[in-house]
Amino acid sequence: MTATAATDLPLWPPTNPHHGPFALLDSEAQGRLDQPVTRVLLPTGATAWLVTRHADVRELLRHPGLSANFEKPGFPLLRRLPPQSEVDRQGGFIRMDGDEHVRLRRMLTAEFMIKNVRRIEPLIQRTVDETLDALEAAGPPADLVEAFALPVPSMVICHLLGVPYADHAFFQARSRTLLDRTAPPDRLRAEVGQLRDYLRELVVARQADAGATTDLIGRLVRDRVDTGQLTVDELVGMALLLLVAGHETTANMIGLSTLLLLRDPGCLDALREHPDRAPALVEELLRYLSVVRTGLPRLAVEDVEIGGRLIRAGEGVIAVLSLANRDPEVFDTADDFDPYQQAHQHLAFGFGVHQCIGQPLARAELRIALVELARRFPGLRTTVTPEQIPTRDTSVVFGLDSLPVTW
Repeated sequence: MTATAATDLPLWPPTNPHHGPFALLDSEAQGRLDQPVTRVLLPTGATAWLVTRHADVRELLRHPGLSANFEKPGFPLLRRLPPQSEVDRQGGFIRMDGDEHVRLRRMLTAEFMIKNVRRIEPLIQRTVDETLDALEAAGPPADLVEAFALPVPSMVICHLLGVPYADHAFFQARSRTLLDRTAPPDRLRAEVGQLRDYLRELVVARQADAGATTDLIGRLVRDRVDTGQLTVDELVGMALLLLVAGHETTANMIGLSTLLLLRDPGCLDALREHPDRAPALVEELLRYLSVVRTGLPRLAVEDVEIGGRLIRAGEGVIAVLSLANRDPEVFDTADDFDPYQQAHQHLAFGFGVHQCIGQPLARAELRIALVELARRFPGLRTTVTPEQIPTRDTSVVFGLDSLPVTW
């Protein structure tokens, strides 16, 4: 039976002086989520179902009766979006369903397979080393977000795509607008348009190169656009998705992970002395921090039962990855960070057909960045308390605005 009452949507993270950026809910918000599937009131005034249990989130994200297409009437948006033109819709496969989603995603799958990411690990290692060289040469104090966490994944994704890193200030500023839940629709539309225009110029330039470039955009032009399998506008949309997601999520994970590890110097010592343990540690960091804290929205296109609750066709649903990743039925120390916990069942990258295509790359970047940071800067420490560190509370992807450190 569908309930009609709705509680306010608890947006993450709350202001919590005891936990700083690591808390997901305060006690009041937790009390409002008294059921695993709860009806909530969104900032737009619409209502949706909030799903928080690990098993239910997995079921939701793989169910064919739930759509990722945010243009469908009733889709549970957290902010009002500007109307999209036909060009704007092209290439953004994470918001597509069915065959069209499969067609575009399949063109990128091989690029981000584990074996291919392993081949570019020397590039990641070199990028991390050179960035840490520059940090050490500049000397303390430093903002670790600006000097390390953001540049590393930005440089890597720029290299892979063929985007000039010299333009990083341009695309990083507009990426943040795209992810900001409070950005006015007119500004959002203008800045996303600027990003599309920028990337379209790069695509057109690759077409003029007649296949001379070996970066991802160049290969897709040669193998997909020139063969008629992909339009220019579709490639622009795919490149936009990869550029934004390829640096924002990993940058925020590096910053938050460093702050968390600095709370317990023993974790950094262990990482330095036993780098082979880094992959397991990365999984626990991904579980515990879960930077996509506002959840993954879906729209029921047919009646669906999730967690014993009937979700009727036309109703919105939000899968809250961060709370699913702290489900005590799945994880032994659900609300605590445990570097020895087996966290491989986490949902930080989503689940089902829409799970993050770049997760092997993100794991490699996070592992190499944290191991080298621990090795090179054994005396690293923050210069402020966790609650004094500015956080990106209005972003779809949670993170730190800055991380003041010294060594």
